[in-house]
Formats: sequence, C-alpha cells, structure tokens
Amino acid sequence: MTDSTRMLDMEAVRAFVWIAQMRSFTRAAEALHSTQSALSLKLKKLEEHLGRRLLERTPRQVRLSAEGAVFLDAARALVDAHEQAIGTLHTPQRRLVIGLSHQIAGMQLPAVLRHMHSQQPQIQFELRVAGSRELLSSLDAGTLDAALIIQFDDIRRRGEKLFAEPYGWVASIDAANRIREPIPLATQGEHCSIRNQAVRLLDRAGISWNEVYVGQGAAALGAAAAAGLAVAVLARAATPQGTMDVGPMLKLPALPVPNVFLYSNLTDSGSRSVLRTLAKAFKSAG
Repeated sequence: MTDSTRMLDMEAVRAFVWIAQMRSFTRAAEALHSTQSALSLKLKKLEEHLGRRLLERTPRQVRLSAEGAVFLDAARALVDAHEQAIGTLHTPQRRLVIGLSHQIAGMQLPAVLRHMHSQQPQIQFELRVAGSRELLSSLDAGTLDAALIIQFDDIRRRGEKLFAEPYGWVASIDAANRIREPIPLATQGEHCSIRNQAVRLLDRAGISWNEVYVGQGAAALGAAAAAGLAVAVLARAATPQGTMDVGPMLKLPALPVPNVFLYSNLTDSGSRSVLRTLAKAFKSAG
C-alpha cells in the first residue's frame, strides 16, 4: 500500500459509514445535512482511492460488499478518533481536585490515569493522597472537589458505594515462613481505625503481637512489609510486589472488608459524568 492510499478523505469516510449504517443514501444525506448526489460523489472518490468497491447499489437496496464489510469497523474507529480529537480543541480545559485514600492509590493508579486521560483529555486532575479523616476534612473545607475514601460504613449517609476492597495481613514472601508470635506489626499507630480493629481481632484469637514499626500511609507500611520487617494490614490495592497475604498460612483472623465510597461537592452533570468515569476506571483496575 502506498503512502497516498493511506491518506483518506475524512468526509468521504464519514459518508461511507453513515450510508453503510442506514443502508440508504437518502437517510444518510438527511443525517449529514447533505444531498444524495454529494454523498455519491464522495463515496465514488473513496472507492477509487482505495481501489475497492465498498457498497453494492441497486434501485431498491444498498448493502455492503465483502470488502466494505471488512473496511467498516476500521472506518468507524477512524471517524470516532477524528471527532474526539477535534472535540478536545473545542472543549474548555477544566481542573478537578480529587482526593484518594492512600490505601487505594496503589499499583493500579497508572492504569487509572491512562484511562482517564484517554476518556477525559480536557480535564486536568490534581490528585491528593491522604488518610480518610484528612480527606473528609478537606471536603468539608471545600478544598477538594471529590474524594474516594475507604471505610466500613457510609458515616455521612451521602456517599456512593463503589466496590469492596479486601484487606490482608501482608508480609514479604521471603520472610513469610520465618514469622512467629508475637506477630511483628507495621501500623499507622493508635489513631488508625484499621489498626485498632486488627489488634482487637488478634487479642480475641489469643494471638500475641508486637508493634515494631509505625509509619504514615500505605506506602510506608508496604515498605516495611516488603523489607521483611513486619506484617502490615493493607488493602489489596496497596499490596506491594514481593509480598503476600500471610493470614491463611499463619491462621490469623479474617479481616473485615471495607468499601470504597465516592464523596463529592460537585453537582453539575458534566462533573458527575467525569466522576462516574473515574469510579469505573478504579473498578476496572481493581
């Protein structure tokens, strides 16, 4: 195929797609605010350019040729990509400040960001990663537009539950077989509700433990676990490479499963659509 063959007339490709979808020059011309003769001319030029017959035409019927059927999906994709590219030039840039719980801003975040950029290229995202309490305070102060927060209950009764996010007793794969009681724990300290639930479960099960590392954020706890220093209670999304859930192997108590809730200060339909795309991206990446 020569370079000239690759350079397609987008208006001709769009005309082909509409005619093929509607099986009618008349209806396609109405939809495109054009005329039958204009569409016929565009289609003729496209077929000559490709050296292929794309449509079979009779006085009563318009149908795809075998080669036209092969070309249709690619033509649709080309038209969609072209319209999306043009649309970004006419859509005003907008900035949204989104808070993310540190427990869900894990290894899937790059995939989420790629998805958001492809679906919402006109939106500039500012992401702030923090604990649930800090994010809720920021929402109240109006410094966040929305936040994805992991917690056991919708304490504010206005959040949208997105998905469950299981927790595990996470430790280095290499160190897993060497862990003995008292269980060495990496936690965020006594202010952390997840930590307090975990140690209560250990106490009820009669399993001794020792808090050997205190850090702030899932990344810090995950680092301690990956280094073989401790067992950290982490959400699945925050589990670093080289670690595993050692709960079943060590017969540690099952941890409760919290949910990820979406809270928002935004009410307009456009913003809500962006947030739905963001929520879907996290669900798909999880």
